[in-house]
Amino acid sequence: MFKENYERELAKYEQLITRKNVVSDEYNGIYDRYTYPVLTREHAPLFWRYDLNPKTNPYFMERLGINAVFNAGAIELEGKFYVVARVEGYDRKSFFAVAESPNGIDNFRFWDYPILLEDTCKEETNVYDMRLTKHEDGYIYGVFCSESKDSNNADLSAAVAQAGIVRTKDLKKWERLPNLRTQAEQQRNVVLHPEFVDGKYAFYTRPQDGFIDAGSGGGIGFGLCEDITNAYIKEKEVIINTRKYHTITEVKNGAGAVPIKTDKGWLHIAHGVRNTAAGLRYVTYVFVTSLEDPTQCIAEPSGYFIAPYGEERVGDVSNVTFINGAIARENGDVYIYYASSDTRLHVATTTVDKLLDYAFNTPGDPLRSVECVVQRCELIKKNLEIMNK
Repeated sequence: MFKENYERELAKYEQLITRKNVVSDEYNGIYDRYTYPVLTREHAPLFWRYDLNPKTNPYFMERLGINAVFNAGAIELEGKFYVVARVEGYDRKSFFAVAESPNGIDNFRFWDYPILLEDTCKEETNVYDMRLTKHEDGYIYGVFCSESKDSNNADLSAAVAQAGIVRTKDLKKWERLPNLRTQAEQQRNVVLHPEFVDGKYAFYTRPQDGFIDAGSGGGIGFGLCEDITNAYIKEKEVIINTRKYHTITEVKNGAGAVPIKTDKGWLHIAHGVRNTAAGLRYVTYVFVTSLEDPTQCIAEPSGYFIAPYGEERVGDVSNVTFINGAIARENGDVYIYYASSDTRLHVATTTVDKLLDYAFNTPGDPLRSVECVVQRCELIKKNLEIMNK
């Protein structure tokens, strides 16, 4: 029984890992979405989940199950594509694991061992959603959510979120640094800027009053610190991209992937959250900030960039797309790694030129229905004139 079950599951695993991914037939001219997720719970190696000793596991039972693989930081090193994924066990605890691919689209394989972080934060219960920044100081930094129980609240779901920081040169040996300190009570979705700003380390933040609710937090913040080994943003963060009523960001918004440097500005792919009768809906959106002053937003197309479609809408937390990783290659290609419904990881591909065209030439949101109709009628009128020539 053991041998039969093991060989069957191993064959299924290899078939999944080596499956060729294909572009879906969905088209919008901005990016290509791919048919199959690049990582799922089934991509976790069998030796992560099963005891492979037939004496101690004669029925070949799963001992340490994997519930989901999703929100991943991403980086390219020496021509290979790497993601540091959030892997969640059946026990609800998340951990980080590196998966690599030769082409960034399929054939992702996890390294043998997940990342074992230094246990320097004894109150920390859970870690997740790492962003990877290849910084000009020579290190690769991982900034992630460090979650602890709120000791001042008897509610067992009450938690405190802060920004954890690690750094590495090779994705194998990681140095844990102290958590980022800011003026906000809690922090989520923090991203390290890849370059120094005025000689200092720059962070995109999301100051918020509580673990779930942004509260008085106005949107995506920006702050500077002098020493990354003891990161402290002394001044109140400057809000660079605000939440707005009756938009995709009305409940909260947060930085996503590390911004991409282009000739026209820093290109950001972020996430926005709005409320619905069915609960919160997460989507991704794009904006651009100035090269000279990264606190100044210079372009923001209307509406969402990637939203959950079809099967992507179903999962542990339904109706969600979330991003914390993208790779911009030297040839201009961009690989966007987004997760759906806190369950699986997908890829979409585009180019820097397409993203800039989208960012600067797609109209902004006029924020009122009547003005949105005027905006659409102008497009219709122009197109009818072209069609009737």
